[in-house]
Amino acid sequence: MGITHSILITGGAGFIGSHLTRLFVTKYPEYTIVNLDELTYAGNLENLNDIENHSNYTFVKGDINDASLLKSLFDKFQFTAIIHCAAESHVDRSITDPLAFVKTNVLGTVNLLHVAKEHWKNDLEHKIFYHISTDEVYGSLGSEGFFTEETAYDPRSPYSASKASSDHFVRAFHHTYKLPVKISNCSNNYGPFHFPEKLIPLCIHNIINNKPLPIYGKGENIRDWLFVEDHVRAIDTIFHHGKIGETYNIGGHNEWTNIALVLELCKQMDIKLGRAAGTSEQLITYVKDRAGHDLRYAIDATKLKNELGWMPSLQFEEGLSKTIDWYLSNSDWLNNVTSGEYQQYYKGMYG
Repeated sequence: MGITHSILITGGAGFIGSHLTRLFVTKYPEYTIVNLDELTYAGNLENLNDIENHSNYTFVKGDINDASLLKSLFDKFQFTAIIHCAAESHVDRSITDPLAFVKTNVLGTVNLLHVAKEHWKNDLEHKIFYHISTDEVYGSLGSEGFFTEETAYDPRSPYSASKASSDHFVRAFHHTYKLPVKISNCSNNYGPFHFPEKLIPLCIHNIINNKPLPIYGKGENIRDWLFVEDHVRAIDTIFHHGKIGETYNIGGHNEWTNIALVLELCKQMDIKLGRAAGTSEQLITYVKDRAGHDLRYAIDATKLKNELGWMPSLQFEEGLSKTIDWYLSNSDWLNNVTSGEYQQYYKGMYG
C-alpha cells in the first residue's frame, strides 16, 4: 500500500496547475487535493468545471503570501505534500512590473517553505515539497548544446531571476532544515486552457479574429515546446518516484524558431478554418525585440528518461493540432478570458 496523500496544489486554477489538479483529482481518488489560487488574471476556475464537484477536491481562494491562511489550511487538511505551481510567469509583465514577480515568486515561495517547515518539523517522513520551475533560470543557449540539471544559473529577465531565487530558497531549506524537496525545470508549455498572452494561444485568437500576429525581432528565437499534458505526467512521475533533494529537467524534444512555429500554426489554422492557403500568414507583423530576449532554450531530459522512464508522448505538429482544435471548440472559454468577464464574476463571488 502506498501513502494516501493530502496535497496542497498552489496555482491550481492556472494553465499548468489546472491540468495537474485534474490529473491528480481523477487519477488518485484516495488523495485529498486542495487547490489554493488567488484567481489573478491567469487563474480561471472555468479550467476545472469538470472536477469541481469531485468529493476529494476542494478549492480555496487565497494568496500564498497569507501565512495565517496557510497555517489554517495545514491545520485543517494535515497536508503531507505541496506541489507549488503558483507563479507570475509572463516575461513581458516582469519587465513592466518586476516587484510583483518578487512578491509572488520569491516571497510567496519562502512563505510556503516556512509554513511547511514549521508544520512538518517533528515528522518529515513521507512529506514532499515539490517546486515547479522553468528552464529560463539557466539563461540563454547558443546554436548548440542543452540545459542539464548541472547547468549554472544565469537568469536574464526579472521573471527568470525571481524563479531562480525561488529555486535557491527551496534548495536552501532542504540543506538547512532537511525539508524534503523536489524541483523540476520545464521548457515552454502549450496546450488547452493557456491564457492568450502567450505566443500560441495569442496567435490562435488573433487568427480567428483577423488581427496581427506580433513576432519579436526576426522571429529567430528558439524554444523547446512541451505539451502541457506531457508535463503534468512528468510531474506525477517525479512526485511519486523522484528522489528527495533532486532536480529533474522536463523537455519536449521539440525545438522551433518562433517564426517557423507561427508559420506552422498559420498553415494548420487556414486548413481548419477553411481559408485559402497563406491567408493567416499575411497577418504576421514583426515588432521591436523584447529587452534581454534569450536566443535559445533547449532541455536535456535524459536524467528523467533514464531514472524514471518518462518521455514526451507527442511531437509538436500533433500537439499543436490538438491545441488548435480545443480552442476552436471552446470559443466561450476564449471569449470569456479575452473579455475579462470571468474576473468580474470573481469580484462578485469573492469580493
